Amino acid sequence: MSVEQVLQYIFAGITVGSIYAFVAIGYNIIYNATGIINFAQGEFVMLGGMIAYTFSGLMPLLPAVVLAVLITSAVGSVIESVFIRRMRKTSVLGMIVVTIGISILLREAALYIWDEQIRALRFFTGSEISSVNIFGARISPQVLWILGITTIIVAGLFLFFKFTLTGQAMRACSENLRAAKLCGIRTDSMVNLSFMLSAGIGALGGCVVSPLTQTHYAMGTDLAIKGFIVAILGGLGNAIAAVAAGLLLGLIESFSISILPMAYKDVISIIILLIILVVKPSGIFGSRQASSMKDY
Repeated sequence: MSVEQVLQYIFAGITVGSIYAFVAIGYNIIYNATGIINFAQGEFVMLGGMIAYTFSGLMPLLPAVVLAVLITSAVGSVIESVFIRRMRKTSVLGMIVVTIGISILLREAALYIWDEQIRALRFFTGSEISSVNIFGARISPQVLWILGITTIIVAGLFLFFKFTLTGQAMRACSENLRAAKLCGIRTDSMVNLSFMLSAGIGALGGCVVSPLTQTHYAMGTDLAIKGFIVAILGGLGNAIAAVAAGLLLGLIESFSISILPMAYKDVISIIILLIILVVKPSGIFGSRQASSMKDY
């Protein structure tokens, strides 16, 4: 295998891994605020791409993306207010089942609105045939957008949860909801904000990857599974670890194609998940507390 081929596999793995990281970051935001897993996260990515595509035919690309993020954030807020908040006394397993049901509803709604056609946003810069030459390997300029936006989101979330009162309040809600209330934290608002952030970041991810991966009403399920694998691999609650785990999984999948048929790519991901769950349930970078979900 030539150096150019190795670099091509590396860039392909980084691209795919960044997409997984977008979904895993959404998982971590909601987990940090509620201690539950939201399996509708993949649908937020799908909605972002679909809504942005619809508006891109009516206005420039940037306003279309902004509107898609805002609308999807509003959808996340409604989901928390209508479904999650009313199910608060349900067990963690019950909450997970609820989020799976929500993902199915969102997928069917997308099928009704946008039908089965595959859609794609136009490239943020350049075109489909544009490419950047890096040491002999060629990548799309859209890949640089994906990496840049992922880096900005991770840095922003780190600063938000580490140094802002709102971010610390969201983490307090995850640790102990009753204690957070006694401290004067408006827990309902914090949990709702976590769903809005998660949905908005997922939508932004859906917009930025749409030119490369295209967008389909049923794409959310696969992304939800891969994002969950990445979240577990990195350790629940850690956005930086989610990016590292996403890139790792993307690289493993990319190089596996050179050895095994592409059909085995998903099998490799599942095997990695099973190994992590058996050997280190808290994830590679996670703490022991992350291996057991908290009551919401």
